[in-house]
Amino acid sequence: MIIKKIKSNYKLLIILFILIIISLLSIYSAEGLLIDNSFFLKQVIWYLLGLIFIIFMLYIGNKVLYHYAFYLYIIGNILLLLLLIFGTPINDAKCWFVIPFIGSFQPSEFMKIVLIIYLAKVIDKFNTDYHNPSIQDEFKFLMKVILIVGIPSVLTFLEPDTGVVLIYLIITITMLFISGIRIRWFILLFSIILILLGIILGTYFFHQNLFIKIFGTDFFLRVDRLLDWSNKSGFQLENGLTAIGSGGLIGHGFNNTPIYFPEPQTDFIFAVFASNFGFIGGSILLIILLLFDLELVKTAFKVKDIEKYIIAGTLGMLIYQQFQNIGMTLGILPITGITLPFISYGGSSLLSYMLIIAIILNMDKKKLH
Repeated sequence: MIIKKIKSNYKLLIILFILIIISLLSIYSAEGLLIDNSFFLKQVIWYLLGLIFIIFMLYIGNKVLYHYAFYLYIIGNILLLLLLIFGTPINDAKCWFVIPFIGSFQPSEFMKIVLIIYLAKVIDKFNTDYHNPSIQDEFKFLMKVILIVGIPSVLTFLEPDTGVVLIYLIITITMLFISGIRIRWFILLFSIILILLGIILGTYFFHQNLFIKIFGTDFFLRVDRLLDWSNKSGFQLENGLTAIGSGGLIGHGFNNTPIYFPEPQTDFIFAVFASNFGFIGGSILLIILLLFDLELVKTAFKVKDIEKYIIAGTLGMLIYQQFQNIGMTLGILPITGITLPFISYGGSSLLSYMLIIAIILNMDKKKLH
């Protein structure tokens, strides 16, 4: 049974293994810029655990996750709450539980996947119960969705991790967009977002003392960091751009990154790869990521119900992170600390991505023919 699932998704798995190779090459090269030279070995271990994770999930199937989605959601929120109380501060943020001899564990990474599964179940139930919902029905449904997404969003924002909160919102909007609810809700949502954004930015630029009184110094510094990209200032961005530009057409070669910039193994992993393999290598990576996303799109058109919503949420998450990570590395988007899926170093994030791949591999193949 497992072999059949693998054979029916061989294209997705081939692309995944190419991404694994690119990740390991990039992280090995990034170690030349770091004092800690254990990231490559750790990433190998995380990938091996991830592959074991996939095999295990292929064996037990998706029904267990669907059945216990609510309980997984509750557990995820409890972990986020405990993180605020007992989490170990790293770079002034409580985003990780530090486990001796193992490493760090980031609950918000798994919360992204749990949110996708639980929202998919909630949306599927709504569409099953209401074949022709009224505006009142949709309003009640949207209030429920806002509550579901709002709880982990507030807890994650308090860590603080604004980048992951944005991912929660992107996941939600993407899944709601294909749920079939009226377009007017999206017009209303984006209008509210634009008004709030205008008020926040207006206060930030013209009344900074008032901004700090209302939102606090911490949020002021977060906004300041986000807007830092607009004038291309900042040591990390300047050196990252220099490294990419110096790579030219074919790059400096593997394991040869000539200039230092912070977080080369995570946030700025694309700069490492582009510096090593140049414009051609960077373009190939973008094409591979595009092919990976297209495989998910093809699958989304073949499945129905809860599985369609899961793939939609996954696509929203992955495409946003791809655009955001590469865009901030190139200086065209704000630096938010969002990693590049399947490429950047990370244990929690990598295992969470492997979980969603296992879910997609597990989808009922009878629906695909």
